[in-house]
Amino acid sequence: MNIYISGISGTGMGPLALMTKKAGFNVSGSDLTRGAIYDELVAEGIEVEIGEQNGELLAKKLKEGVDWFVYTSALPDTHAELVMAREAGVKCTKRDDFTTFLVEKLELKMVAVAGTHGKTTTTAMIIWACLKLGLPVSYIVGTTLGFAPSGAYHSGDRYFIYEADEYDRNFLKYHPWLAVIPAVSYDHPDIYPTREDYEKAFSQFEAQSENVIEIVDGEVKRRDGGRTMFKKDSFSLAGEVRKQDAALAAEAVMKIQFEEYIRKGMIVDYNFMELAEILNEFPGVGRRFEKIADGVYTDYAHHPEEIAATVEIAKEEAKLKGLKGVVVVYQPHQNIRQHEVKDDYKESFVGADKLFWLPTYLVREDPNLAVITPEEFVAGLSNKEVAEAAEMNDDLAKKLWGYVDEGYLVVLMTAGPADEWFRKIFDF
Repeated sequence: MNIYISGISGTGMGPLALMTKKAGFNVSGSDLTRGAIYDELVAEGIEVEIGEQNGELLAKKLKEGVDWFVYTSALPDTHAELVMAREAGVKCTKRDDFTTFLVEKLELKMVAVAGTHGKTTTTAMIIWACLKLGLPVSYIVGTTLGFAPSGAYHSGDRYFIYEADEYDRNFLKYHPWLAVIPAVSYDHPDIYPTREDYEKAFSQFEAQSENVIEIVDGEVKRRDGGRTMFKKDSFSLAGEVRKQDAALAAEAVMKIQFEEYIRKGMIVDYNFMELAEILNEFPGVGRRFEKIADGVYTDYAHHPEEIAATVEIAKEEAKLKGLKGVVVVYQPHQNIRQHEVKDDYKESFVGADKLFWLPTYLVREDPNLAVITPEEFVAGLSNKEVAEAAEMNDDLAKKLWGYVDEGYLVVLMTAGPADEWFRKIFDF
């Protein structure tokens, strides 16, 4: 089967392309720019065209035969490749339909990690532990991994670890064997008009999952009320939220292990300490408190709760490294989202010694909605005295280098293009 993926090199579609290729399908695709997964795709022998996506590669592939055109939610109906594929009569769907097909075709049990925040780290922790323990898992995670490809499949795999995105209601296509839910807070107002609508979607996701493990009031809980074996105090990772994610990941891995014991007819002799030790060695993932230079980190946090958790991790890291304190650079993501969460930022940056607030990265916006300025955000903070509006320019770059030289930990938080600018400052 020949699969063409439009938007192939980003963290949303790239891992899917890798797993699809490993599963024995022919895969090719295009993207506007080289995304985070581009190098992995090329190394795997996947043909990728980077540029304006005018249909040149797709036209060539259509002559060879394309069975399925998979595209991202970001593609408009007028996109040249999508129009061409539809006119050619090719099956066209977003990634959720194709992922569902892949899981059924390969007869895998889905372990779907879904939540407003924490899902990437939790997914990666599950993958890390399963690989260390030699469990038969394939997977897709929405980031780069330093210890493995971002998407994989091996013949004989029985489980599929998947970071299930709630954006565009993607995760509601699935009926997992196990749902793993780290945290749920209102997000994506362009898709879910109200908080109630958002919460209903997660309730539906849980209802269509065979088993559910989730975080409730900071503790790991099973939907069936059964006993859980791991608590955040079992782990020595920096940050309470990261310890919490590790406890959730451990519980999910343990369930997979128990399923394997039962399948093989083995006597259950479980080593809880071994699993805790494995997760304490978790190396992290790209864009989740990722170290890019000594004392310099970048993180994907862009929701008030995520930010507070990342500030906490940064404070612990600074203390461990003997640094003076924490300096944060923050770029909000999507103005329509900011109107929903603006008041929730009040305590998010407490603990930071300095905060530089960048203009909001604008994408998929309502043109009738006033853009909230950095000055307006800063005015609503409880620790506004440490914050100031800033721009991505040489002046800010010099200030950040100054803080690093003085012995501070500097961390960028954003889901937008500030990450690329930040890396260039520190020559990464």
